[in-house]
Amino acid sequence: MGRFLDLTLAGLTSGAVYAAVALALVLIWRSTRIVNFAQGGMLMLTTFLAYTVVSHGGSYWLALAVAVVSGLILGALVERLLVRPVENRPPLDAVVVTFGLLVLLQGLAGMVFGGTPRSYPPGFGIAGFKVGDHQLLFSPNDLWVVLVVLGMMAVLAVVFRRTSLGLKMRAAAFAPEVARLLGVRVGRMLTVGWALAAVVGAVAGVLIAPSTFVSPTGFDAVLVFGFTAAVIGGLDSPPGAVVGGLILGAVLSYVSGYLGSDIVTLASLVVLIAVLMVRPNGLFGTGVRRRV
Repeated sequence: MGRFLDLTLAGLTSGAVYAAVALALVLIWRSTRIVNFAQGGMLMLTTFLAYTVVSHGGSYWLALAVAVVSGLILGALVERLLVRPVENRPPLDAVVVTFGLLVLLQGLAGMVFGGTPRSYPPGFGIAGFKVGDHQLLFSPNDLWVVLVVLGMMAVLAVVFRRTSLGLKMRAAAFAPEVARLLGVRVGRMLTVGWALAAVVGAVAGVLIAPSTFVSPTGFDAVLVFGFTAAVIGGLDSPPGAVVGGLILGAVLSYVSGYLGSDIVTLASLVVLIAVLMVRPNGLFGTGVRRRV
């Protein structure tokens, strides 16, 4: 029973990490209808900038602030300079651009920071909470990760459902021509969507960094699992991203603990296929209706 509890808590923490990345992907999808495969490279770069602050004596919170600001700027620049020129072209063009940006960012990071993996200090203690005589595999830093992800999910849900900014972003994504006629500055809304998603990704990078090594390709696996979590929950649902991340984290934790870590990637694929067979649009995704 103790091992099951430890695996569950470990899955909760890793699932929150996947959910954070999934939230960034969902935010861009909701605002621009583009899957940003460069998200891993963008959060990698902002995490490297945060690491630079920490390595020069800055505090964890200053590094987090630097990551957030740099993510905001990076997201806006990417949308303005790279995504906007292809926004009216076939969707595959945007996919190619984001893949190219991923390779470019990883190459630049390798040239500037080198390929040596670096350890990132956690914001809180990593010693597990103690319940009676049993020490849980769940630390104050793990609790911080879970609370931040849930907080970001709640904020994004309120923004999209309860604010005029969220309504304008959705209108710009789903019906840009109609939105322009109604006075919405579609270009600005798309920029805001990418900037906010990059901020979420930057926060995710800082949350992930203490549990992995910071390197140019160190976040590739997290991006894959984050994308899987987003698809499981539904690409247009922030709560679905969180639920999908937690489900995936729990399943992979049980598989790793009871069956071995060698089949973790296969297990994620099985979960993805099983969910899509039942709910093709994800657990919280909305179906597309067509009149014939």
